[in-house]
Amino acid sequence: MADTSAFREAVTAWAAGGSGDAARELAARLDVRTVVLLEGLSDAAAVDALAASRGRDLAGEGICVLPMGGAMSVGRFAGLVGPPGLGLRLTGLCDEAEYGYYARGLDRAGADGQGFHVCAADLEDELIRALGVQRVREIIRAEGDERALRTFLRQPAQQDRTPQQQLRRFLGTKKGRKIQYGRALVEALGPDRVPAPLDGLFASL
Repeated sequence: MADTSAFREAVTAWAAGGSGDAARELAARLDVRTVVLLEGLSDAAAVDALAASRGRDLAGEGICVLPMGGAMSVGRFAGLVGPPGLGLRLTGLCDEAEYGYYARGLDRAGADGQGFHVCAADLEDELIRALGVQRVREIIRAEGDERALRTFLRQPAQQDRTPQQQLRRFLGTKKGRKIQYGRALVEALGPDRVPAPLDGLFASL
């Protein structure tokens, strides 16, 4: 089974101002053909979990899942791995509010934005809507976070939010929690409940 983690690390170092030599060498050696640009690690966890549930070996198919550490980095990463750089095919997910960053960054890199799938708020919101509030609360209980959720819901700031908004906010309240639930929520999805942006991404791979 191929492993594109070294390529991912090499591109991240390149984007931070390092040399691109290692990324070029690894792209050729690993036969990387497509890069899935994602805003962060929680999105990557969700994509990896869906790949596992569908029996897909993305790395073996020449696909690298690449979290960029923020939407504003898309122009930099697209320029390195897209048409001006390694010439790889680009696809990915983006939040509706961040779409402008993606459109401008991809345009500057001469890349086609048609391969990017837009989440209404973010991927967590899509997953909560797909599963329903009650099922997400069951998953939170199974993950051992029920007490933390109850404490969170008692906060005054949460009283005017909908249950869906409350759950979305809860997932972002602790470092690593969005990554944990990016995986757990996807693993709980039935085959016919995968949110359209995530399903569309996989259909394009």
